[in-house]
Amino acid sequence: MRIRRSHPNHPGTGRRSLLCLGGGLLLAAAWPVRALVAASGPVVLTVGGRVRMPNQGDAAHFDMTMLAALPQTSFSTRTPWYAQPRRFTGPLLRDVLVAAGAQGDVIRLTALNDYRVDMPYQDAQRHDVIVARLLDDKPMAVRDKGPLFVIYPFDSRPELRGAVYYSRSAWQLRKIDVL
Repeated sequence: MRIRRSHPNHPGTGRRSLLCLGGGLLLAAAWPVRALVAASGPVVLTVGGRVRMPNQGDAAHFDMTMLAALPQTSFSTRTPWYAQPRRFTGPLLRDVLVAAGAQGDVIRLTALNDYRVDMPYQDAQRHDVIVARLLDDKPMAVRDKGPLFVIYPFDSRPELRGAVYYSRSAWQLRKIDVL
């Protein structure tokens, strides 16, 4: 499986600098942390809970343009929901959390239909989980599990191909609470 990263606001820099610290912790240093601007379009994702950089009240609200402005990751993977491998594109979940200044132990994902699932915070750090906004390079309609889909790169590691990780993938994502 090939994972591709790019950052639309940094021409010519599709890579991140990674610093390896003791214990295998990786620290990404590709762009400066800035205050989160207010959403100018319809809000498609709200990040609440333990958020240090809210842009409205005590939560971070993102419109689709804000999510597209974050570095983008693309990968193709097999899933239980599609007959063939599909290509997913969007920001890494950990980058969305950094943009909101969110840090905790548990990430609670809530879908448009109020489906909720908890994910260990470390999953966002250990795996290249993305908040997919494109499926096969096209925006996802609600009827196609969109507009946002939290997805693991299942084909990157055998241990990700199982019920535990499949259940942590939330489509029609609308809210993330960091606990």
